[in-house]
Amino acid sequence: MPLTRRLPKRGFRPLTRRRFEVVNLKQLAAFPAGSTVGPAEFERQGLVRKGERVKCLAEGPLSHALTVHAHAFSARAREVITAAGGRAEVLGA
Repeated sequence: MPLTRRLPKRGFRPLTRRRFEVVNLKQLAAFPAGSTVGPAEFERQGLVRKGERVKCLAEGPLSHALTVHAHAFSARAREVITAAGGRAEVLGA
């Protein structure tokens, strides 16, 4: 049997893979307190590309309350946002 058939193959990507653009809490600190932010505001700030799903991760501090709309949140990011007095709202699809 040829060597190419005996070696494992690499590079498989599932067609149903969900890809996210990442926004960290330290990047959310740039928005004013009490504001509502979502993918449109992230695009204007240059944090994500247009039309991509957004996931919020808990890297860095967040000292003021924000209402954050994103497609996904890490558990720790959701805790930090609510502890600061804000809300974490999940967007569909």
